[in-house]
Amino acid sequence: MNIEERGYWGSKAEFILAVAGNVVGLGNVWRFPYLCYKYGGGMRCVPYLMFVATCGVPLFLLETAMGQYTQEGGITCWRRLCPLAEGIGYAGQVIQVYCCMYYIIILAWALFYLIFSFSSQLPWASCDNMWNTGDNKINVCTCNLTSLTFLSLFIMSLYRRRVLALSGGIEEVGKINWEILLCVVAMWIICYFCIWKGVKSTGKVVYFTATFPYVMLLVLLFRGLTLPGALQEVVFYLYPEPSLLADSQVWMEAGAQIVFSYSLSVGTLTVLSSYNKYNNNCYRDCFWLCLLNSGTSLVTGFAVFSVLGFMAHEQGVPIEEVAESGPGLAFIAYPQAVAMMPFPQLWAVCFFIMIILLGLDTHFVAVEAVVTSMMDLFPAVLRRAGRREIFLLFFCLACFMGQLFMVTEGGMYVFQLFDNYACSGASCLLLLSVFESLAMGWIFGAERMFDAIEDITNSRPNYIFMLCWKYLTPLVSMVSFVCSVVEYEPLTFNRWYVYPDWAYALGWLLALSSILLVPGWAMGRLLAGKGSLKQRWLHLCNPDTNLPLSNKQRAGMKETVSTTEIKDLVRLNVEEREN
Repeated sequence: MNIEERGYWGSKAEFILAVAGNVVGLGNVWRFPYLCYKYGGGMRCVPYLMFVATCGVPLFLLETAMGQYTQEGGITCWRRLCPLAEGIGYAGQVIQVYCCMYYIIILAWALFYLIFSFSSQLPWASCDNMWNTGDNKINVCTCNLTSLTFLSLFIMSLYRRRVLALSGGIEEVGKINWEILLCVVAMWIICYFCIWKGVKSTGKVVYFTATFPYVMLLVLLFRGLTLPGALQEVVFYLYPEPSLLADSQVWMEAGAQIVFSYSLSVGTLTVLSSYNKYNNNCYRDCFWLCLLNSGTSLVTGFAVFSVLGFMAHEQGVPIEEVAESGPGLAFIAYPQAVAMMPFPQLWAVCFFIMIILLGLDTHFVAVEAVVTSMMDLFPAVLRRAGRREIFLLFFCLACFMGQLFMVTEGGMYVFQLFDNYACSGASCLLLLSVFESLAMGWIFGAERMFDAIEDITNSRPNYIFMLCWKYLTPLVSMVSFVCSVVEYEPLTFNRWYVYPDWAYALGWLLALSSILLVPGWAMGRLLAGKGSLKQRWLHLCNPDTNLPLSNKQRAGMKETVSTTEIKDLVRLNVEEREN
């Protein structure tokens, strides 16, 4: 059996939409707006833009250029560019596997809510439900409360008792929630068939999954801004608080937001760009995609806070009482606001379709990144007819089996461990950003990377990128990493549940399982190599000799050959005269 070709994107639009679908995800909806409101409003743009300039855009360009230059996945690209740093590729894929295990749980919850949204009456808008009453439970319908509190209790009752079926702690695993499990199965089936043929299927799917959420977002934005009291309350979203710039938490959150929302250091951008033609202008693509990501975050904030502002206005309460972040926004605050609107089913359907498509894009691209990286690592085994589909099926099944704990009564506690330590925690991603920029800026060489980008795009990048790769990006990322460690607070659930010590140890084990791969791999290769330590070091720091040559390297070779030829001619002439 012959090894199949990797293939390419069918068009430039497919690549743009695939990357856009990956970087524009749930964090743009439920993380950026809340953090902007909480940490200084418009003043938060100062640390945010600083991290965009020093970390976001430089690393985005670096990773897309690495994939396009080498035409390799997230692991083998490092083997060709800087073998000593190959552990960065493995660390990124470990994080991606963790994300594949936990991220789809959010999509299952959204699918569950979407199904409920087609009811004649939204189930969280009434108390006549089995999860509101029962043995040892308070009947909220008998409480003399405001309608806002009614809605809060109804939606929280649905979320905790029906969706999460929450137990008393992580040590109480409990039963499997079969309704959510079926939703997880449905989302895995959709994900499988989105990418089972590689870029041939992914490139077609993203035309819908990456564009339709914007249609839903514009619909929700228009509806939100036309609600009573929305415009006055939106001011809280961007209201500047200069004094908060002195808070280190503001800067740390901005750094974590950039590396997470730009999908940096985990190999996804490298994999997606590796399917580009060699001469695609990745330099120009980088700026447009980064602008799209940050612009979407800003616009989404208006869509979210206009609806939350309407809810606060209708109930006569401060915006602080209804503002939420993370899953609390998508599954408690926003559904609560939707229930107060005319035609609530319509807006609920629009919102949860948007959530599913935003999350689905990010999820199946993460799966694609792992599968492509493994296929490039073992091409003789996996890159044969029918092997990709089989490997993808086994990978999806393995992730599904690994996430069964997350659909139990104690699953939410496990979910939070993965979210805070293994996947979106700032420590892992920031430290990988440090390793990545140091490896490419100093070992492979920023100048050499500039030559490669110039050869690809026929334009030399701005010198500021070289400055960032060598100095600013590792410095800013390291300072942010140190701050995240110094400011570390033990994880709690819903501000009241404190995890047992063994759970915190498990969380740090998940975090260290990726980070330690970088120095561990480098030490292992140095110890296993042949020759002196200096020879082994130099060998592991040199790139693959089969990498494409830049124009400058070709010119140097021609010059060298020409000089050699001249010397040979002179030598022959001298020998002839002597004879």
